[in-house]
Amino acid sequence: MASSSNKSVVPEAKEALNRFKMEAANEVGVNLKQGYNGDLTSREAGSVGGQMVKKMIKAYEESMR
Repeated sequence: MASSSNKSVVPEAKEALNRFKMEAANEVGVNLKQGYNGDLTSREAGSVGGQMVKKMIKAYEESMR
């Protein structure tokens, strides 16, 4: 049985991830709202995801020092 890729392994992390997403969106100038954001363009959604990845890589690199 396959698990949903949308299901959090640690449910408590959901709020932290949501704050992280909102922070990344704010940094790239994308106005996210709570709940449904299906009206975003692909470029806007990609900018948010890309910013999240950049921040995760930076945090990982800093933790390796």
